[in-house]
Amino acid sequence: MKKTFAIVLLSVLLALSAVAQTPQPAQGVPGGVRGGVALPSSADLRAESFDIVWTTIRDKHFDPTLGGVDWNKVREQYAPRAAAAKSDSEFYSVLQHMIGELHQSHFNIIPPEAIVQDDSPAPKGGGIGIDLRLVEGLPTITLVEPDSKAAAAGLRTGFIIKKIDDTTAEQIIGLFAKSTESQAIKSLRITRTFLARINGAPETPVRITYLDQDNQSREATIQRERLKGEMSERFGNFPPQYMEFEAKRIANNIGYIRFNIFVIGLLERIKSAIRGMSDASGIIIDVRGNPGGLGGMAAGIAGVLEKKQTSLGTMHQRVGHVNFAVFPQPNVYSGPVVIVTDGGSASTSEIFAAGLQELGRAIVVGERSAGAALPSIIQKLPTGALFQYAIGDFKTPKGTLIEGRGVIPDVEVKFTRRSLLDGRDVQLEAAIEQIKRQSK
Repeated sequence: MKKTFAIVLLSVLLALSAVAQTPQPAQGVPGGVRGGVALPSSADLRAESFDIVWTTIRDKHFDPTLGGVDWNKVREQYAPRAAAAKSDSEFYSVLQHMIGELHQSHFNIIPPEAIVQDDSPAPKGGGIGIDLRLVEGLPTITLVEPDSKAAAAGLRTGFIIKKIDDTTAEQIIGLFAKSTESQAIKSLRITRTFLARINGAPETPVRITYLDQDNQSREATIQRERLKGEMSERFGNFPPQYMEFEAKRIANNIGYIRFNIFVIGLLERIKSAIRGMSDASGIIIDVRGNPGGLGGMAAGIAGVLEKKQTSLGTMHQRVGHVNFAVFPQPNVYSGPVVIVTDGGSASTSEIFAAGLQELGRAIVVGERSAGAALPSIIQKLPTGALFQYAIGDFKTPKGTLIEGRGVIPDVEVKFTRRSLLDGRDVQLEAAIEQIKRQSK
């Protein structure tokens, strides 16, 4: 007998007691026998997983019409391909393409090998200390951490990545040439693919070919080092996530807070940092590159920025709706707030930014966000993979849909290669200017 269990993440955190988990298959040779009990074969597990994914979308998608997609026809098209898959990886690719027919965010198949199994608080992964974005269409370094391996190797903001080991930038971008996703989501996936290839196991080398400030091609072999942050705690089927958090005072007594994901382990740190800046002339909250996380945190953080009870918006499900209610908390910060976004800001980041923007509580500066704001949950499949699927659509307090649109900044500021080569963060500069204007 199966019990239902799943977790809600990336856009909303609900108290669900009856959600769905598939029991783990017994470990052993697929299709073998243990203790006289026949074990399911890989083919059987894949067939069961396929049925779960297809049926779940048919029965639980927030839009009964699936946006006009003929889901029965989709099954006819993909079921034979799934059955013919010769490996789990090929099967997961078929599933991902099938759910991609919906052309919506928050429908994903996460293979078992991509799931963090270790619950240690120390990160196991490594990196070289850079971040990048597509700037003017090219993969460009936008951040180099001080004292990092990348800094020691001479990498600087504004340098363009041309090759990672033996894979060219054109080859990586070409992987997405036939994608039917929005340009914002495509750019986000391209950026993450570059970073995934640059990062890897600690104490292993990566060879970076790049264009410097004079457009000269150079090469650096850099030893990856262990990530310096922490891992979040496992939350049901939501695996541990790498956490970064920064809170400091910058020029003009402005508070600056940056975090890379919305997870419970950061909630009290964020709220405490805001309360600790009660005398600041303004607070900048930087969610650039933040893909989201647990949606309930958006309202929780808003509770230390908003004096009255209100709402960040509403999640509309197939049956009923859920309000992202904001309840004022002790020691609310009442000064100016600016939220900085870019194309990597998604899901909970968008709910947080759009809600406070429409309430008139925050000014949004930077670039349009990803437009990927469907509340979703995760379910474990019989094969061991995780299946993420949306259970609702999100609308702001004024009824604006964020999915496919994104959060449009009040003050749009884009990176340019020139500004990055000059060592400037023009988006942060614009955020500071907004605080200074409101503080006069």
